Amino acid sequence: MNARDEWSVSDPGSGSGRPPGPTPPHDGEPPPPARPPTVGPPPPGAALRAVAAGLLGLSGLGLGHVLVRRWRRAAVSWAATAVLLLVALPADPDGVPAPLVAGYLLLLVLAAADAARIALRADVGPAPRPVLAAVLGLMLLAVPVTGTAVHASAREEAAEQELLGRLAEGDDLVAKASKHPFALSAPDYRYALTLYRELGEDHPGSRAAALVPARLDAFYDTVSSPYTEKKHCAAVEPLTYLRTVPDSVDHELLGDLADRPDAPLAESLYACGVSRLDGAGTASGSKELSTLLRTFPESSQAGQVGPAVSGKIRERVAALKGEEPCAVTGDLRRMNTLVTELPRTSVPSLDEQADAGVRDGVFACGVDQFEDRSFPEARQTLTDFADTYGEDRRRQRARDIAVAAEIAEERPSAGKRLPGSGRPGGVRMELVISNDAPNEVEVLYTGPVTGTVTLKACGSCERYSGESAGASRACKANGTSYPKARLRLPAGEYHFLYKHGTGATSDVDSYASGSSVKPGYSYTSCTYLIERDKYGLDLPPLSDLLKPTSFRR
Repeated sequence: MNARDEWSVSDPGSGSGRPPGPTPPHDGEPPPPARPPTVGPPPPGAALRAVAAGLLGLSGLGLGHVLVRRWRRAAVSWAATAVLLLVALPADPDGVPAPLVAGYLLLLVLAAADAARIALRADVGPAPRPVLAAVLGLMLLAVPVTGTAVHASAREEAAEQELLGRLAEGDDLVAKASKHPFALSAPDYRYALTLYRELGEDHPGSRAAALVPARLDAFYDTVSSPYTEKKHCAAVEPLTYLRTVPDSVDHELLGDLADRPDAPLAESLYACGVSRLDGAGTASGSKELSTLLRTFPESSQAGQVGPAVSGKIRERVAALKGEEPCAVTGDLRRMNTLVTELPRTSVPSLDEQADAGVRDGVFACGVDQFEDRSFPEARQTLTDFADTYGEDRRRQRARDIAVAAEIAEERPSAGKRLPGSGRPGGVRMELVISNDAPNEVEVLYTGPVTGTVTLKACGSCERYSGESAGASRACKANGTSYPKARLRLPAGEYHFLYKHGTGATSDVDSYASGSSVKPGYSYTSCTYLIERDKYGLDLPPLSDLLKPTSFRR
């Protein structure tokens, strides 16, 4: 609107109807002072038109500036709206960046204010009726409001689709993991569970979260599938893992699933542990059974452990009478190890039974080794038995067989049969053994009776130069007191082994011989050492030879 400036003077004496106009100044008088310009009223309807322009400017379509014919300024709104649409579409779960939204809204407010200002103060020429423009502006405000609502809905749907995609990712991981053993697929299972947990706990109102309980149920079924297939040993590890799930997943989300693995795990631990009581798996079976007794002590399966192990021990002990008692003994040793690893309060009676089984196995193994003519092994096994089980009634029997096995190592005929186990009756004959050697001698004998005797060293005795000298002079020196041992033996065939002891050189040979002891006679024997050729040109090659004299009646 243009301001108009007017100058006027009043002529009170004039009655003329002529409008006042500028009066030339009188000669010699200055002109009257001028008045400041005045702003006239806005054009009719400008206020309503300003409201309409402001409302149209808020639509984001630049219509406020279109109303006042400011096309370049309208283009700014169009460009801003286009940028916003490029960023906002398609809808993203994260939405439009907040700074961009804030900037756009500020731009709309400024554009609306600018359009209203121009409509209020400028003469824009012919324009739509202000009332119609205002109503149109109000109606067009629905455009950004509706757009915002539609975008929010699209954004929510995009978020739902993203969550459903994460749910599908978890499903794919479970399906993939189900094709491999648990040890290999455990990482996939764990990550799938993490996806399910995050959906259920962090997005409780989403469509994906509503599907999580069913997915968790399927997850449990898949992980525990070895149990369903009765593969109890393979089921132990995945079921154990499922029992840890409540540590990381909310109980309200799991519901009854939290306790589902307990009964299957107890059953699997028992079945797997018992299945390993036979053979080499016995030691590993202790892990499952021990875990069962400690984790589920009140379960029915825990109550079956003691009887099951006891029955297996009896079964193995009975198998000692078979062809492989040493192999069975190995089983009994492993079962004994298993028993020691079980909680004693749960199976208190198994310790003694397991120890007795091993004891029976060691004795049976030693006897079998002797009968198989594995004399060194038999001697070692039965010597260990006698040393370990001092209170066992078979201790002396084990020592006798060990003595016979040692003699048989040098004289195989001594191992044709086991030594007698009883004490033969009848008359016994005396055997006196004298030592004419400068070292201690141990004499082992077996026949109708078996035993050992040790002769002390003869301090004044020396080696003989040869066998003939030894045979003619051994144990016959007047005034010499030879160490002696007296044995009372039943009649029968005997085998002897003379072993050098303290005072002998490392080259001294053990000497084995045999003899028949007959009723009505007494016998003497003398041991001595002979010196051999130092160059080893004669036999035996060793420098010292421990040799008894012939038996004498």
